[in-house]
Amino acid sequence: MAASHDDSSPTLRDQHGRWPWAESVEDFRRNLAAVQAGIVAACRRVGRDPAGVRVLPVSKTVDEERIRLSYAAGCRLLGENKVQEAYRKWNAMADLADLRWSVIGHLQTNKAKLVARFAAEFQALDSLHVAETLERRLQAEGRALDVLVQVNTSGESSKYGLQPKEVAAFLQALPAFSALRVRGFMTLALLSADAAQVRQCFVRLRELRDRLRQEAPDGIGLDELSMGMSGDYEIAIEEGATIVRVGQAIYGARSTPDAHYWPTAGTEEPHS
Repeated sequence: MAASHDDSSPTLRDQHGRWPWAESVEDFRRNLAAVQAGIVAACRRVGRDPAGVRVLPVSKTVDEERIRLSYAAGCRLLGENKVQEAYRKWNAMADLADLRWSVIGHLQTNKAKLVARFAAEFQALDSLHVAETLERRLQAEGRALDVLVQVNTSGESSKYGLQPKEVAAFLQALPAFSALRVRGFMTLALLSADAAQVRQCFVRLRELRDRLRQEAPDGIGLDELSMGMSGDYEIAIEEGATIVRVGQAIYGARSTPDAHYWPTAGTEEPHS
């Protein structure tokens, strides 16, 4: 989509830096406006339309009171890593009929029943076993689910996601699951202050998508690229992101270090 850019243009924010803490509707509007300004600036640098980028506010660790404030400020689809945390919030805020939830962390199959019950979107599909389990649970619920295929573009063995060379065959198998509406890809960049290395993760996903688009099976959509978080979303947009998963830049810096949530293969609950 976009050509690679000199990494002196956007600032790769320190992942452990501080973002303004939001405690009122006005605070959330301010933070959301700042994120939107970053989106507009990144799009301007590469000649993209900002309307082609969706912000997914990530509300993990955020309590119900502050989520309701963010809802009042306009947030309607929220991203959560941990299925049980998301399900609890979904139940607690059932009165907000148009508030929807996107599960963006690795899914254990024993929690697929919950995802099938409440989620509007699942961004971390990376195995046929998960696809089969979700399909069965969704059919029982009489629902369909938008999904993104997670790809490991950083080359780290600790990360979840398919290896790029595995993705083509994986896509060919997905039409068998009629309740899964495949929309595109998701990736987690290298957790690094080196903007050039981070950018390469996004470039790999865009190039993979562009390569596979021509041979994707009927009904498999590859329009969406979910990549970029609070510290690097402008770089992701420059490289073609259509969804940016932004938590701290909207809600404020977390007290829990990012490493607590970063996905590590073999652990129970990874990062967004």
